[in-house]
Formats: sequence, C-alpha cells, structure tokens
Amino acid sequence: MLVREIMSTQPICCVASDSVQHAASQMREYRVGALPVVENQNHRRIVGIVTDRDICVRLIADGAGPSTPVSRAMTPNPVTCNSNDSLAVCESLMQAQAVRRLPVVNDVGICIGMVAQADIVLHETAQNVQRMLREISRPDGGKKLERTILSA
Repeated sequence: MLVREIMSTQPICCVASDSVQHAASQMREYRVGALPVVENQNHRRIVGIVTDRDICVRLIADGAGPSTPVSRAMTPNPVTCNSNDSLAVCESLMQAQAVRRLPVVNDVGICIGMVAQADIVLHETAQNVQRMLREISRPDGGKKLERTILSA
C-alpha cells in the first residue's frame, strides 16, 4: 500500500508569520493536532510543522501570548514522506522520529497531504500497528530505533 492511498489530501496549512492563536483556531476548526507550515499559501513548499503540543510546551508554558508567530513554536525542516512511498517507509519514519503525523510532499517539496497514526491504524495489521505504537511512544523518543536504522 502507498501513502497516497491513505493520506488526507488538501491539508490545512499555516505560514510562519501567522499567530499561534490563528494556528490553534485552525486546529480546532478542522479537528487536527498539527499544521504544516508552508512558505506561503499559494506556493505550499513546506518549511516546518507546528503541533498543538508545540504551542503549549514551547510557548504557553513560557508565558508567550497568542500573537506570538508560529515560527517560534514550529519544528523547522520536518521529516516528510512522499505520496509514492510505501506505508512501511512512512511507518519507519514515524518510528525513527517518534512522531504521530507526517506531512506528505511531492517531488519538489510542496505539501500535498498528511498521514497520521490513525490513518495507518485503519489500514495496517494489528501486529504492525502494535509495533509502530510501541516505538513511537518510547520514553527515549525513538532514539534507540533511530540508532538501529542508522547503523544498519
């Protein structure tokens, strides 16, 4: 199975200069926990990703206000997958990086979708789902698996 078969298409995106309040309201409205951060809304080349957790842990906990730009909370240059990648490749990336969502890009880095853990759960075997959840949820943030992949 390929990523394009399970990904959410036409993801809601934000830009780095948007306020975190705007990003959070978009997350609430569209019932998502992460937004790809793109260069601009017309040319959606991905530059980052921001999650609801990023906003809470990186900003709110330090007293930053709602007008703070997304650029202060986002993770720049996020790990991505391609719509033509296999589901196994996508799962490996999620496990290695201990992330629950991956932006999907085309061959020139334009954000065309998102894959979430939930998307994979609906299409994978129970054994693969269990392995993926265990590795993504590791207390060491998946670093043990990443070392294993890099040394292989």
